[in-house]
Parts: sequence; C-alpha cells; structure tokens
Amino acid sequence: MTPPHLTDLPIRALTVDDLRRCADLSEDRGWLREDHKWRLLLAAGNGYGVDAPDGRGLAAACVVTHYGDTHAGPELAAIGMVLVADRFARQGLGRRLMTHVCDDVLEGIPLTLHATPYGRPLYEELGFETTGRAEMLTGTFRHEDAPRTYGTSRVRPATAEDLPRILRLDAEVFGTDRTHMITRLPAFADRLVVAEDRSEDGALTGYAAAWPNMHTQVIGPLIAHDTATAQALVTALALSTDRVLRTDVDVRHEELLAWLKDRGLASVAFNAVMTRGIPGLPGDWTRRWAPLTVAAG
Repeated sequence: MTPPHLTDLPIRALTVDDLRRCADLSEDRGWLREDHKWRLLLAAGNGYGVDAPDGRGLAAACVVTHYGDTHAGPELAAIGMVLVADRFARQGLGRRLMTHVCDDVLEGIPLTLHATPYGRPLYEELGFETTGRAEMLTGTFRHEDAPRTYGTSRVRPATAEDLPRILRLDAEVFGTDRTHMITRLPAFADRLVVAEDRSEDGALTGYAAAWPNMHTQVIGPLIAHDTATAQALVTALALSTDRVLRTDVDVRHEELLAWLKDRGLASVAFNAVMTRGIPGLPGDWTRRWAPLTVAAG
C-alpha cells in the first residue's frame, strides 16, 4: 500500500499528554524544549498537530489561544508555536496545518501571531498583514545603579485580593478578556507584581510577571500606564532573580528599549506582529509593553 502524502495526514487535537512530543519537536528544530511554556499553552489553549508517519513523535504542531469568548465565538485568537520537524520541512506540511487552523477551525475569527522572517511569507499568503513589530532582548540586568522606584507608582508583590483589579486592567489594555490565561499566572510565574499610584486611592497602574523558561527568566506580561511604571515593574522583577532576562517589547516603546539596553539587555531578534481580519491588535498599545509570551499574545 502506498503511504499517504504528508499533506494528506490527519490533523488531530493535542492535549497536555502531548507535552513531551511538543518539547521534542521544539528541540528537533533547534529551539529550547520550553516544557513549562508548552504546558501552559496546551492547558489554556488548543493544540493541533500531525503525527509523524515514521512513528517518531509529531511531524508538525501549533497552538491556538482564544480570547473574549462570547455567544458568537472568540473575539480574538492568537496562533503560536508553529513547528514542522526538520525531516519533513519544505514539503507543504506547515502550509497544510496553518490553512486548516486559519480557514477551517478559526474561520471568521480575528487572528494574530508573531512571525519570524522565515515564517512571514507563508502567513502573508494566508492573508495576514504586518501591523507591528516586537524586539526580543536578553541579558543580565545591571541593577547596581538602578533606582528602586520610578515615577509615582509603588511596586509590591501581588496578592490574591489583587486579582480582580488585575483582570479589569488587563481586559482594558489588552482589548478583550483573557481571564483563563491571567488567572494561571500565580501558579505559572515565579513572581507577580503590581504597581499602584502613591495617592490615597491607590489605583492600579500596572502589573507584570516573571516566569521561568529553561535558563532564562521571561518578563511578561508587562502592563503599565507609563514608561516610569514599566521601569519600576521590570526592576522589581529583575532584582528577584540571577537568571538571564528575556522580554519582547513593542518597538514603539523606544524609551523603555533604550533603558533596557543601558541596563545590560541586548537585542536578539525582531518579530513581525501580524493580524488577519482586523487592522491591528485591539486595546491600548501605549500601556501594553510586552506580551505574556509571543506564542499567546
């Protein structure tokens, strides 16, 4: 019997039980295994994959995270972790998986993703347009001469009582509800901090998390009402770890990017922020500094 062509192989749903296979696929393509991130994405989102015809794990995979679920469906879906095993690359499998997810599974839903230069041409063919850019930075934060406070905000560790306020602020800034993702932060992140106005009302002016990803500590999400508050949140998180930091900052936040580089982080790459079905991301970009992860927005 003639074996089916790669593009005719069935696409199936992935679950947390596929965690090892997903991490193996990441490693196959030269990425970090990122087990911790994969676990979050598979638990909070929907994974799709193709089993390798040679029986060696997954031939391809991606994850979709839905936001703002309504009776009419999600208001936004983020696609991430689009991977094809190296031995099956450049044979149409990635296109087949993305076409299925975008045109069948997510038909009519506004979409977003972060694209590397390698993946961008395919996404453009699928109807995505570049509507922004994010700069990835990594490095050891120099905090010897860093002030502990910036501007008018006071930063402290988040408590359980802060969660309702964090969710309200996040929905306002992100532009749609992502309760199912943000409520996982206390367990997912090593540290979660909030910024409050120093005035008597103590209004919430921002929040941020730092979570472990292999040898790095990722800062995200980073939500803040101004640059000084973003700096205060980053400083508080950086002081709590000796790991290398990573964050992905909207390139329009030039002052924060310059400050991070002065503090020891270096530019690693630029990714295109792409959307389909909407002219750009919803919400308030001026207060949205870095995503939780580029795989989920």
